[in-house]
Amino acid sequence: MTTAARTSTGPVRPASGAVSRAQQRARVPADVALLVIGACFVLPLLWLVFASLDPAAGHEARLPREFSLGNFAAIMTPGLLFGPLWNSLVLSFGTGAVNLVAAVLAAYPLSRYQSRFNKPFMYTILFGTCLPITAIMVPVYGLFVQLELLDSMPATIFFMATTTLPMAIWMTKNFMDAVPVSLEEAAWVDGASGLTALRTIVLPLMRQGLGVVFIFVFIQAWGNFFVPFVLLLSEARQPAAVSIYSFFGQHGAVAYGQLAAFSILYSVPVLALYVIVAKGAGSSFALSGAVKG
Repeated sequence: MTTAARTSTGPVRPASGAVSRAQQRARVPADVALLVIGACFVLPLLWLVFASLDPAAGHEARLPREFSLGNFAAIMTPGLLFGPLWNSLVLSFGTGAVNLVAAVLAAYPLSRYQSRFNKPFMYTILFGTCLPITAIMVPVYGLFVQLELLDSMPATIFFMATTTLPMAIWMTKNFMDAVPVSLEEAAWVDGASGLTALRTIVLPLMRQGLGVVFIFVFIQAWGNFFVPFVLLLSEARQPAAVSIYSFFGQHGAVAYGQLAAFSILYSVPVLALYVIVAKGAGSSFALSGAVKG
């Protein structure tokens, strides 16, 4: 009776093998979904690599019958590759630099000085990111015509910087909030001004955040097609995002191999920027020990 009572009152646990099999069956749908999502990303990349090495590349993803670097050799000219890439670098770095300076100067008072107007102002500039670029390009184009700024790289850089500035201010403020105010107060006691404390204390401690903001703005400008297409008229000033359409001929003819090779080289600067920022700012937010009690 004692044995029966213990058996009836004790918890009934399924065997470990049954549990593992049930867990495996439950994971099957998730694994299948992950495989499908992964294939959606991998297949275009495979096509990009295979087509760039295939002299007879088409729209389908297939192994080349013969591997060749002829597509890369065909596009490595100043008109097709080097000039547009240089224009993209100038536009993207210029937009990123203007954004960083403006975002830091705007985020600093929003982060350090409390006011009842802070939240309304932040939500107002966030609303600016909701406006589609196509809705404002007509008046912007008219303004550029009146001011005779069409086909001007500096004017295009400043306008591209304004389109990404609202989100850059939000991101910069969030990173700046993570830097303790007590560090600046110690610098103020030593006689440093507000801008000196910002330059010597705050900005070095948020290098990683500035890198994230710069990458975000750089990528937005790097892939921007519509603004340079409308504001930069001469072919010599057009970036790679616009000149990539030169591989699309008339009547649906597309140079797939050269297009794939150009796309690979077009993505190299962005990948290199990711690597540089990741290595250079690996522990920028390690603030432990910066403030001692």
